Amino acid sequence: MIQEIHTTDAPGAVGPFSLAIKVGNLLFVSGQLPIDPATGEFNSDDAIAQAEQCLKNLGAIATAAGTTLSNTVKTTVLLTDLGQFAEINKVYAGFFAKPFPARACYEVSALPKGAKVEIEAVIAIP
Repeated sequence: MIQEIHTTDAPGAVGPFSLAIKVGNLLFVSGQLPIDPATGEFNSDDAIAQAEQCLKNLGAIATAAGTTLSNTVKTTVLLTDLGQFAEINKVYAGFFAKPFPARACYEVSALPKGAKVEIEAVIAIP
């Protein structure tokens, strides 16, 4: 059965898609922009701070679905400047521990709303 996940602790979807979908023991979380759910605005213009907000949003969605970021099995990180990869890795490492999730990271020409970072995830639900 497919279950849509909602929470006010993360920003809502900015288009015709679900914030997250739970299927069985997996949670598929849509790409998170660096939107602060309290203000509805980007938390910063800085890519490193944006990455942190994206990961906080992922954590809030995981919590709403009854799991945690520690159960993340796969992430995809989208950056508009791959030159910031090392600094964003430092932020990313602060949210995950070994065994780290599988991950893909891509540089893209643009992201929605002018974001510099977007992160999506697949998270196991115990």
